[in-house]
Amino acid sequence: MKRSKDNQILGGVIAGFCEQYDWNPAIGRILYVAISLTPFPGIIVYLILLLLMEKPDEN
Repeated sequence: MKRSKDNQILGGVIAGFCEQYDWNPAIGRILYVAISLTPFPGIIVYLILLLLMEKPDEN
């Protein structure tokens, strides 16, 4: 799984996840914000995924 190069806002993590599973990135971002507003540690998961996911191709 790779981060998105073309559809990124911060690190491309959510968009890369959405591209992998053929989801709309806007819906993925809305779901991420909704989950992050709960007691779920969304920012920690985002930072871990930012470190673990491959960088996008430089083509």
